[in-house]
Amino acid sequence: MYKKMDDASLEALLEVGIDEFSKSGLDRANINKIAKKANFSVGVIYKYYENKDKFFIACVEHSLKLLEDTMTEILSKEDDVISCISLLVDIVIAESDNHANYYVMYNEITSQSCNKYAVELADKIENSTAHIYKGMFERAQKKGQMTTESDPFMCAFYFDSLLMMLQFSYSCNYYRERMKIFCGEDVFDNPRRTKESFLQFVTGALGLK
Repeated sequence: MYKKMDDASLEALLEVGIDEFSKSGLDRANINKIAKKANFSVGVIYKYYENKDKFFIACVEHSLKLLEDTMTEILSKEDDVISCISLLVDIVIAESDNHANYYVMYNEITSQSCNKYAVELADKIENSTAHIYKGMFERAQKKGQMTTESDPFMCAFYFDSLLMMLQFSYSCNYYRERMKIFCGEDVFDNPRRTKESFLQFVTGALGLK
């Protein structure tokens, strides 16, 4: 008889899955290893998820919910665009300690190893973010917080690309080394400097005030 999982158990299973997928990628990740670490049988996992790929998609969706909830909360509380961006950078840096595996899995998703799900995952991951950031820049333009009349979707794209690179730089080994080459060996010792530089660059490029 299968052990039924409650919401907390399902969440714990997904967290173990995220950790495994972030380390091994979709193709090399092992369901048996995930089941053992989560203290569930493989049969129970396959009762809830049809196969490893479906479980992987569920892990992606679970990690996205945290990001979406965080962004929605920030944008609902902060009316000033620079304050919103400042809080988003704070979250990126903080979550590199709390949920680095989320960012590592995101980096894995963008690689060719997940090419068969490129369209599906891009839609799941980027669609809501694109509209959230577009709305942020549209409001900024209407309130006179932006001196540029650039297309809000394009602004959202460039801004998200910068934020994504910051995520990878704080969580993925290659990009950590890359950031140290560009910004100095001690760059991770001073997150405040990183945040201030990011804000200076973005506000200047987008004409924010």
